[in-house]
Amino acid sequence: MKIIEGFRLRDVMGQATVIGEGVDQVNFNKLITLNSSAAYLWEQVEGKEFDVNMLADLLVDRYGIDRETAEKDAAAVAGQWQETGLAK
Repeated sequence: MKIIEGFRLRDVMGQATVIGEGVDQVNFNKLITLNSSAAYLWEQVEGKEFDVNMLADLLVDRYGIDRETAEKDAAAVAGQWQETGLAK
């Protein structure tokens, strides 16, 4: 999976927000805000190939949570990014 080219994480009034930049994102009419954990994951994988296991590893390393919780959270984030067209 990879974040689709042209989406950038920006700070908008203290809120981590994904914004579409460029011609390819002309039909993207949403602003998507991310919580701090999702923003951290975005920053770590932007421009890279990744999978749910990699996201889970990042969550375990950063927050010290158990693997099962990390995998559930990582799958949820990855699923949301795919559903909204941010990653494929």
